[in-house]
Amino acid sequence: MLFWIVIAILTFAVAASVLMPLLKAGRRAEVQARDGAIAVYRDQLQELERDKASALISAEEADYARAEIARRLLAVEGGAATSGVGASSRHGLAQAFVLVLIPVLGLGLYLALGSPGLPSQPLAARLAQPGDDINLLIAKAERHLMEKPDDGAGWDVLAPIYVRQNRIADAQLAYQNAIRLKGESVERLNGLGEVIIAQNDGIITDDARDLFRRSVALNADNPRAEYYLALALEQAGKKPDALAAFKAIAEKSPPNAPWQPLVARHIAQNGGVTDNQGNKPAPLGNPDAATVAAAQAMPDADRQAMITGMVASLDAKLKADPQNFEGWMRLVRSYVMLKDQAKAMEALKTALKSFPPTSEEGRQLVAEAKSLGLAVEEAVQ
Repeated sequence: MLFWIVIAILTFAVAASVLMPLLKAGRRAEVQARDGAIAVYRDQLQELERDKASALISAEEADYARAEIARRLLAVEGGAATSGVGASSRHGLAQAFVLVLIPVLGLGLYLALGSPGLPSQPLAARLAQPGDDINLLIAKAERHLMEKPDDGAGWDVLAPIYVRQNRIADAQLAYQNAIRLKGESVERLNGLGEVIIAQNDGIITDDARDLFRRSVALNADNPRAEYYLALALEQAGKKPDALAAFKAIAEKSPPNAPWQPLVARHIAQNGGVTDNQGNKPAPLGNPDAATVAAAQAMPDADRQAMITGMVASLDAKLKADPQNFEGWMRLVRSYVMLKDQAKAMEALKTALKSFPPTSEEGRQLVAEAKSLGLAVEEAVQ
């Protein structure tokens, strides 16, 4: 009941604050207009007496004019009183309308959109049972850590949540506290390093690089940290070292590892020849180990000529056997790697004739083409 009394009082206060300035302004304007008219007519009476005394008009004309001015003056004074009563009545109706309309609309919206039957939920109760509300879960964890700031496990849990919430500064503090209280681990060091990178617009700083080195020292099988160390070499302009580092990641990682396409792009950016499976020359025609070794030992110009020949050979094989889905995937990637967008689009269009965009294979072709930067809309028309 107290809730509805408070709502009623607040509603009245809001309505009064809206109405009072409007009413005062309207009354002030009416008074000013009436006083101005009365002053004009009184000035006319005084001027009439002066004209009569100066014999500018006759006594009969003066009496007639005085009667007309007096009639108008009485009409203004009498009309002002009448209009004041009417205006007051109209203002009263307007006040009643607003005072009734606002709470009725508010109540209607609350009943339609709110939950009037829901019991009150104090913050403490909600924090005790946050359910799936991530904001309440975070608030609960923060409240706990305010009371027990030396709970390393709490900081450990909260740090990656802050990262997902894009609260980078809070994430850095949480990782630092977790490391201070629970010691270094691969996840904590990598997480703190990535947060520092995010705060520096993607630049691998000395502090971040040191964290990743310590992470690799804890676990040598650590592609996440190795990637950032290789990226630091690339950002420093050390392309040969960066290329070697990215190739090492590709070699030791499974062929289907999700980071292989990203690593392959960096290998290509640093002067290497690769497909999206790692650092090996692209398996355009399924070359054996001896062919791969020979290609790696060739000068760049000869190796490029060899790759071009293998691409042409694969293209010819696919024309004879257009149902080779994996072959089409390799061919599209190969033409993109050779920076021949026109032939890549031609290969994609031909492949989609055998594997329509609505089929599972066709969808994979289209997705791969999109990731390679091809205009797939042109191919699927």
